[in-house]
Amino acid sequence: MTKATKSNAARNVKRGTLMLLAFFLVGSAILRIGLEAGPAIAREVADMGHDDKGNGAHTAVVAGPDSAELQTMLAAFKEREERLATREAELEDRMKALEIADNAIEQKLADLKKAEDDLLSTLALADGAAETDVGTLTAVYEQMKPKDAAALFEEMDPTFAAGFLARMRPEAAAGVMAGLSPEAAYTISVVLAGRNGNVPRE
Repeated sequence: MTKATKSNAARNVKRGTLMLLAFFLVGSAILRIGLEAGPAIAREVADMGHDDKGNGAHTAVVAGPDSAELQTMLAAFKEREERLATREAELEDRMKALEIADNAIEQKLADLKKAEDDLLSTLALADGAAETDVGTLTAVYEQMKPKDAAALFEEMDPTFAAGFLARMRPEAAAGVMAGLSPEAAYTISVVLAGRNGNVPRE
């Protein structure tokens, strides 16, 4: 076989191989188109079967709102809304109760403050009245004869008698002390000294 014949044979083999590959590729493309186009055509036909009468409009198929899953979700939302409403009502009632309690406490505090002020005023009046009474009684003892006043002081509690003597003028107190028994005069003197013992000297 000549070189020209061998060259032609090689070219024929290559050409045949290329043709075979091309055939396979075209066949594969046709098969793929057929597989993809079939379902699409079927869907199109199904949609056309659901068209409205005479107007060619397509009707979408959608699951209705009465499906079990949707009903369950709606029931859950409703239950949660009811729980929230109940809790909100409870909180409102609690806030009203707290407000009423706060008002009652404020009123009680105001009443206690008024009672305290009244008590302080009463005590101040009582102290003033007692001081006035003691001053008046001291003046009476000062006007008495020392002998008569000494007889009264002899019967008094030493601390009580020392309080009156400390208020009296020195000369009147000295006259009363002179009329006391030695025991009574000593006891009253001790009380008077004890009352002044803690007085600063400087």
